[in-house]
Amino acid sequence: MPGEPRFDRSRPSGSPDPAESERPESERRSVHDLAVHTAEQTTAAGRSKGLALMTRGLTTSARGAGVRAVGGGRWLADEMVQIAPRIRFRDLKTLREHHPERTDEEIAQILVRHAARTTAAIGAAAGVLASVEYAAPATLLAAPVQLAAETLAVATVELKLVAELHELAGQPARGSLVDRAAAYLMSWTRQRAIDPTKPNSGLAAALGQTAKRELRIRLMRRLSRNLTSLAPLLAGAAAGAEINRRTTRALGDKLLAELRGR
Repeated sequence: MPGEPRFDRSRPSGSPDPAESERPESERRSVHDLAVHTAEQTTAAGRSKGLALMTRGLTTSARGAGVRAVGGGRWLADEMVQIAPRIRFRDLKTLREHHPERTDEEIAQILVRHAARTTAAIGAAAGVLASVEYAAPATLLAAPVQLAAETLAVATVELKLVAELHELAGQPARGSLVDRAAAYLMSWTRQRAIDPTKPNSGLAAALGQTAKRELRIRLMRRLSRNLTSLAPLLAGAAAGAEINRRTTRALGDKLLAELRGR
């Protein structure tokens, strides 16, 4: 009858929708969730697949945002703001449980080393994808979006590092999960530890015009560094891996020095 809900009685309750399962994974999962998923991958195949799925999803997103927003970096900043609250970071208690018989200083060094290795692996995976594209020139049109995917995945890893170093130092951001994510995002943007003497203004500050401009500049700078991933053959994989490793390591060391000095 008109106005009554229609149910598919041919499919048992609770079973997956066949139409949904047939949709590409890049459409079934948001780009923001894919960024977190890619950052958490532990195999080369997993990272490559994650970057490829992100590239597809970001291509659609970029078309919707428009050339001006994409070229100026506003689109990339908007994507990162959506990713930040989805990142799963551990608090002090959990970090100590995951690293028994380790001092806080040892745990901090482990976190920095692991993050640097992960971003290096993401850079290598991006370089491998680029080498495949050189073998099929038609796919080079996706290169700028692939750079955006690598940049967001790397930023996701580093943002988790920023959060966990603060938690480990006993200087966590305050407020709700979203507010804390926003504070850590601004810490990553400014490459500085959170100032404990200043109140956390949370998501509102992260979405403010000045903060968004800072975030846009930071992401575009990082994206320009990742241009090495597009070098032909596998040269881009090696260069991208090394640049990411050094940059993440430098960020971790800088934050550790600031947090120790308080």
